[in-house]
Amino acid sequence: MSDLFAAAGLERAAPRPLADRLRPKTLADVVGQDHLVGPEGTITRMLRSGSLGSLIFWGPPGTGKTTVARLLAHETDLEFEQVSAIFTGVADLKKVFETARGRRTVGKGTLLFVDEIHRFNRAQLDSFLPVMEDGTIVLVGATTENPSFELNAALLSRAHVLVFKALDEAAIEKLLDRAESELGRPLPLDAEARAVLVRMADGDGRAALTLAEDVLRAARDGEIFDAATLQEVVQRRAPIYDKSQDGHYNLMSALHKSVRGSDPDAALYYLARMIDAGEAPLYIARRIVRMAVEDIGLADPQALVVANAAKDAFDFLGSPEGELAIAQALVYVATAPKSNAVYTAFKAATRLAKEAGSLPPPKHILNAPTKLMKSEGYSEGYLYDHDQPDAFSGQDYFPEKLGRRRFYDPPERGFEREIRKRLEYWARLRRERGGG
Repeated sequence: MSDLFAAAGLERAAPRPLADRLRPKTLADVVGQDHLVGPEGTITRMLRSGSLGSLIFWGPPGTGKTTVARLLAHETDLEFEQVSAIFTGVADLKKVFETARGRRTVGKGTLLFVDEIHRFNRAQLDSFLPVMEDGTIVLVGATTENPSFELNAALLSRAHVLVFKALDEAAIEKLLDRAESELGRPLPLDAEARAVLVRMADGDGRAALTLAEDVLRAARDGEIFDAATLQEVVQRRAPIYDKSQDGHYNLMSALHKSVRGSDPDAALYYLARMIDAGEAPLYIARRIVRMAVEDIGLADPQALVVANAAKDAFDFLGSPEGELAIAQALVYVATAPKSNAVYTAFKAATRLAKEAGSLPPPKHILNAPTKLMKSEGYSEGYLYDHDQPDAFSGQDYFPEKLGRRRFYDPPERGFEREIRKRLEYWARLRRERGGG
């Protein structure tokens, strides 16, 4: 039986995943994070200074956060203790803190590594504060989510946030080289398939090694996979994208800014990524409507019409046919002339409305349905614009205490170029007719 295990390349007692077998033994072995653990990296400098405070590791999965925490404990001669926020409550944390206090009495410090720290609630996060302040523990928290949004300010003020980067292609290649050295044989992939596997890993070192193991299990003796066969064998990994978390907001931000920057090609790329990851097309359609009113406005009034039509078309056709209508609307808004003049005007008017309070409109534009209101001057002096030359009276409609204000300043772009001409013409008539 032992010969069978050996022939299959397996350890009889406790088979270990390749990612675990290749776990770095020193900080210098960590790939893709030179800005942290390289010769002049942030962590290297901390260790050189002899001072290590509490840290928050922020980065995508498979970038070495847990490994670096373990190595830090070894480098600083601290006892390494690990908990997961998914399975740990306040009572469990109290036991961990008591154990750490006991170690401290005999001169041994504790590095407490908390995986998925963003999953703790506020009360749980607050429980760390006193033991961080008195030195009972050195906290190292790991999170895939933006700490600014997911962790409270009190904790962040006591910890240094270090950003772990997704592994680039060179770092993934280095891991694959180590895997081949560990296994004593090359991966059964041609050059194109190897490049595809690197891209499939999506910056995740652990995923790269797992994919490598899948390939080795599937390959027969002497078989070399091309790119198409590789995709059939490993069944492409789902993109890293959680519709309730950072990936969702990052891609939507990229989509919106590509439209704002008049880049239809980049916009289509992010649209394709979001749809591929399972984003609801109607959510994207709603965002395109928002782009039409926020970033295009009256520079092209048709943008809003097109965006709404795309939403209706998707409702009518469903997926996948209706997605083409969304793509069409996206290209339209990306290539339309851009203006946020209405957007900024409305914000400015809203701000003034809140600051100025409940000022009454001038009486000449108030209706006077009763004799009392007429006697109070309501509607007195109002000029009916359609009866005036050019259908324009030039009267002032702002509250008297405010005087005339200007919020809307259309640029010399698209349809707003014509609107600007009208406004300038009316402004001249208003001055001539004494309206302000």
